Amino acid sequence: PPRPPGVECPLMAIKATVYKATLQIADMDRGLYATHQVTLAREPSETDERMMVRLLAFALHVPGDDHDGNLVFARGAADAEEPDLWQHSLSGEVRQWIEVGQPDERRLVRAAGRADRVVLYIYSSAAHIWWAGVQNKLARLNNLWVWQLPAAQSQALAAMAARSMQLQVTVQDGQIWIGNNESSVEVHPAPIK
Repeated sequence: PPRPPGVECPLMAIKATVYKATLQIADMDRGLYATHQVTLAREPSETDERMMVRLLAFALHVPGDDHDGNLVFARGAADAEEPDLWQHSLSGEVRQWIEVGQPDERRLVRAAGRADRVVLYIYSSAAHIWWAGVQNKLARLNNLWVWQLPAAQSQALAAMAARSMQLQVTVQDGQIWIGNNESSVEVHPAPIK
């Protein structure tokens, strides 16, 4: 029905979808054996693929203890001032700043100035094109590590996405396996910086 003059139609913001995951991590390379209950907010603009790469990044970087703070999911997709994941020390310093996807290189430069360690996971079939365009601009950042996931592997991870997930993550000799009760994926992130 028509609205009376001067009455505006309220815009409804689309909210993030909540996903819950139980991660059983057996990282033999780091001597880390733990179970983590995590909650992820998947922003409307985020794909299952991106969300699952964030979850993988958590599993690969979660510290073995909380003596230097916890690794937590931040609001990276919804807030330009925060990464996808980060770890603050107990005194407030940013120990780890973890990004997923193809962020603006200025964002990575700012992050390198704020954090002890910046890690970026790129994926998709066009990731190498993006990297070719920014790698010279980021070459001087000594605290930046960049890993590329093959597109087929990140898409296989996306197929495992569910609102409630029980995942086992095993890391041994640099090999990574992620599985649930129905399938498993072997992931080989390649270091490119």
